[in-house]
Amino acid sequence: MKLYLLSSILILLAVMATPCAIAEEMRTPTETVEGAINKVLKALRDKDLDQEQQWEQIGLVINANFDFRSMSQSVLANEWRSASAEEKRRFVEYFSQYLEDTYRTKIEAYTDQHVEYLSENVRRDRAVVDTQIVTSATRIPVTYRLRVHQDRWLAYDVVIEGISLVANYRNTFSAIVKSEGVEGLLANLEGRIAAYKNERESRKEETYDDSAY
Repeated sequence: MKLYLLSSILILLAVMATPCAIAEEMRTPTETVEGAINKVLKALRDKDLDQEQQWEQIGLVINANFDFRSMSQSVLANEWRSASAEEKRRFVEYFSQYLEDTYRTKIEAYTDQHVEYLSENVRRDRAVVDTQIVTSATRIPVTYRLRVHQDRWLAYDVVIEGISLVANYRNTFSAIVKSEGVEGLLANLEGRIAAYKNERESRKEETYDDSAY
C-alpha cells in the first residue's frame, strides 16, 4: 500500500454505544469516526509531544478500538478453525502488534490531510461509514466497516480505494501459512515486530547522538 493509504488507516477509531431504545443518547457511526479522527490529528499536531509520545497515544487508539480477534479470524480464514487456542491467542497478539508498529512507522508520511464524511449505513449491529481523504492533489476514498461488540462500535475492516485491509493481509499471509503453517506465520510476525523494535531503538539512539552536538 502507498504510505498515505497506510497512514490514513491510523485515523480510524470506533467508540460508541450499541444501538438501543435510548436513541437520543447515541452517537452515530459517523460522529464516532469523526471523533476518533480528531483525537489522532490532535496528537499528531501537538508540538509538545515527541514522536514516541505521539505513537503511544495513537497506539492506545488502535488497541482500544479495532476488533483484532474478528480481523485475525478473517485474515486466517480456514486456518483459524484448525488453529489451536494458543495459536489463535498468539496470532491475535502478534497481528495487532504488527499492525500497530506498521502504522506507527508510516504515520511519518502524514501531510496534514483532512477528511470529509460522505455517508453512513447502519444495519442492526453493523455499520459502514464512507469518507474521503482530501489532499492538495487528490481525493482518496476510505470506507470503515464497524460492528457492535460488548456495547461498543469496533472496526473490523477498512477499504481504501477499493482494497480491503483484511483481504490484503489474508493474501499476504496465506502463502506463508501454506508453506510453513501457522507456526511459521507466527515466527514471521515475531520477526517483523522485532525488526520494527530495532528500527525504533536505532532512531532513538540517532536522535540522542544528534542532540549531543
